[in-house]
Amino acid sequence: MAVRKTDLMSEFHFPNGHSQRSARAAAQPSGARPGNRGAQESEGDRLRAREEELTEWLRFAPPPEPIPRDPATIERLREQGIELEESELELLERYLGLLFATNARFNLTAITKEDAWNRHVLDSLSLLPPLDALEVTRAMDLGSGGGLPGIPLAICRGDIHWTLLEATAKKARFLQAVADHLGLSNVTVLHSRAEATKQNGIVEELDVVVARAVGAFGPLAQLAVPYLRIGGVMLAIKGLKAEEEVIEAKARLHALHAQVINQIRTPTNTIVVMEKMRKTPAKYFQ
Repeated sequence: MAVRKTDLMSEFHFPNGHSQRSARAAAQPSGARPGNRGAQESEGDRLRAREEELTEWLRFAPPPEPIPRDPATIERLREQGIELEESELELLERYLGLLFATNARFNLTAITKEDAWNRHVLDSLSLLPPLDALEVTRAMDLGSGGGLPGIPLAICRGDIHWTLLEATAKKARFLQAVADHLGLSNVTVLHSRAEATKQNGIVEELDVVVARAVGAFGPLAQLAVPYLRIGGVMLAIKGLKAEEEVIEAKARLHALHAQVINQIRTPTNTIVVMEKMRKTPAKYFQ
């Protein structure tokens, strides 16, 4: 389950807001003279120390306290026909514990612990009924961030191989650490830009792409469609403006050879279901 990207630290943002890249540039100004070597070495030592600290932190030893299941959320899931096994509930509790323990350092979510089950788990698992209606072997969480909805879905649909695509290095490292810690052998973390379809090695292959909080529907569809096989489906979790975004995306979807086939209202969101009808034009691949 190795993260597929070289030099994951190249875009890592440290807690003080400085990236490794910017720190390296600051340590090596243009026209630097040999007299600055000591300062450069000190900066290098500082960066190495922070990398060691990060690596140690992401071992999750000792493990953070799980966030206990919320009975109201479990009941709301049952109302949608979603029954979770005890093993799945325990993994979800552990995942949320990892997410919020890391959030203090990485700023992965603005949701509070008290709302974690109601806002994160309920929203993510609303995708289970439409997923169950599809034949799915390979799926992608596009712009996975802190692992939502990808990690909860990977826990509850272990028969599907999930690729968690994330462009930010610190988040990709967190996702890999979570997958390792929870033993999610059906998860691959891909640290890359979503636009780089050819570079990522997934071209018109996936059965499903899921996405939550990844911008307007039209641009999101343009990112997702090149990854889908013909007949593949995107399930996009959207909010109150879902219908408006779909209307605005009509011309773009036509050019992509895709169309919206359903909009499913749930207690927490609108799931926009888009199907890829024909091969994607070459200009949309990078």
